[in-house]
Amino acid sequence: MSLLYTVLAFIAAVGILVTVHEFGHYWVARRLGVKILRFSVGFGQPLWSQRWGADQTEFVLAAIPLGGYVKMLDEQEGEVAPEEQHRAFNRQSLAVRSAIVVAGPLFNFIFAILAYAIMYMIGISGMKAMVGDIVPDSLADRAGFRQGQQIVAIDDEQVARWQSVIQATLPRILDQEIIQFHVLDPQQREQTLNLDLRHLTLDDVGQGQFFQAIGLQPYFPDIPAKIGTVVEGSPAARDGLQRGDLITHVDEQPVKDWRAWADYITQHPNQVMRVRLQRDMDVSSLNITPEANEQGEGRVGVMPFDTQIPDQYFVTERYDPFTALALGVTKTWELTVLTLRVMGKMLTLQLSHSNISGPLTIAQYAGHSAQSGPTAFLFFLGLVSLSLGIINLMPVPLLDGGHLLLYAMEWIKGGPVTEATQLLLQKIGLVLVLALMGLAIFNDIDRLFS
Repeated sequence: MSLLYTVLAFIAAVGILVTVHEFGHYWVARRLGVKILRFSVGFGQPLWSQRWGADQTEFVLAAIPLGGYVKMLDEQEGEVAPEEQHRAFNRQSLAVRSAIVVAGPLFNFIFAILAYAIMYMIGISGMKAMVGDIVPDSLADRAGFRQGQQIVAIDDEQVARWQSVIQATLPRILDQEIIQFHVLDPQQREQTLNLDLRHLTLDDVGQGQFFQAIGLQPYFPDIPAKIGTVVEGSPAARDGLQRGDLITHVDEQPVKDWRAWADYITQHPNQVMRVRLQRDMDVSSLNITPEANEQGEGRVGVMPFDTQIPDQYFVTERYDPFTALALGVTKTWELTVLTLRVMGKMLTLQLSHSNISGPLTIAQYAGHSAQSGPTAFLFFLGLVSLSLGIINLMPVPLLDGGHLLLYAMEWIKGGPVTEATQLLLQKIGLVLVLALMGLAIFNDIDRLFS
């Protein structure tokens, strides 16, 4: 079911974003008088098609949902009747052709703004940015972070949730600077802590290792190590754990809470553990052997009895439509700048190419965000949408930015670029695009098996 959810979420996300991008080309082209022959979401064999409108434009859903295209009337692709030549794409001025080409990426940015605005109107809930365990002699420890503090601002930027803390910190990691964290201690006294990020890179916080790189953990209230669910066929079921069992010791070590119990299991795959537990009023012991998961970590197949976290540890950010729209613009701008800076760092080999993700990783994120709720899925859609907009504006032939590059050359030259030059540039663009896709897929496979 999880795999099915991931596949459906990925198809939905790609379908939405491709439709938005191609609709940008379609809408502007029609407004500027260019005839549209086909609007296709997906490539390959058509699964559904229908003709609409005075021009009998063919709208298509195709079998391969990894892109799409808008086919316009063009003399370079076939004969055009004399009475319709004024509506052919190739007959349009440079300004008109450029507007049509740039409209696709532009609509991706507009969609990102709207997605984030809706996200802020619905309300974003998350754990308060309260500090939990500190790793001794880590960056956080040397900066003065202590358990129980609440982060309220980074430099002059207000933050409330851990997600906001991460998003505010990442651009500063690129700058490799000392940043100021404003925190409240348990007595509500404000302190300013200086976190030194000068020797930290995005590679250090890649693959979701932000907290490990900084050296702290979010604070979670203690959850008793009481068994709520035992997965059928799991090591726990096989070795005799039951719902309601309270774990008190493992290998003669006291178990403080569920996290301590889970951490011990994770660190001891395929090792026999002696577990002492309380069942009803009796105390007994069992031998349990965690199995190793895909990452080589131990698991026994149990879930806690009560995972309800008290409301005081959560915060919800919700805004009126006008404020939400302004925040949507700001968020899109910030993420666009961050994406461009990361791309620049990778091009100059200051960041590892392993940060490039392909369709498998994107599909995983689509599934996770969709299962996390509408606001998480909207954030994911906005992020991928602006990424598509940025990538399509790169001056690489075959992409929208490549067409704009040709138009710039045409403007400088005072006439169209020769067909031989266009063909050469398209071959170069195809090689670059295929190389990038190959690298992204290689990274996906490497993540799956590493």
